[in-house]
Amino acid sequence: MKEQELEKEKMSLIEKLGVIMEKRYKLAPVAARILSSLILSGKQALTFDELVQQLQASKSTISTNLDHLQNIKRIEYFTKPGDRKRYFKLNTNFTVEVLDEMIEGWETEKVVNQEILEYKEKRNSYNREHDLPLFDLEFQKNLLVFLEETTGALKKLKTNFINKKGL
Repeated sequence: MKEQELEKEKMSLIEKLGVIMEKRYKLAPVAARILSSLILSGKQALTFDELVQQLQASKSTISTNLDHLQNIKRIEYFTKPGDRKRYFKLNTNFTVEVLDEMIEGWETEKVVNQEILEYKEKRNSYNREHDLPLFDLEFQKNLLVFLEETTGALKKLKTNFINKKGL
């Protein structure tokens, strides 16, 4: 595969991932593309000029979005001795924070759905006594299994990530 084709594929993935990040994290389009670029760069970090060139955005737009991403602690920067450039990278804890947010969301949903199942079971007991229609509990039970397995998989992924990164 040619370098040109790989670069085109990378830019397509930056766009696709950017759209997802825009919606999920309520980010401006350029901020989402910056995060996507950092994820797909294959480098430890990118410079301001690399981001301007890669994303084909104005310096002020890149600067504004870099400031925002630093303020919300999604990215950080470092410098190298004797080099005036700032190197931007994902916040060290970014992946762990994202996984924690996902785990918390799924666990909250699991708790509510467990309460729903318990209500439906109580309602079914009452309905049986009064010859009323019953809830079908199969979907609710399957949903709870899904939520349990999903949170378990996310916790395992987080543990593996932390162990690999040495956080």
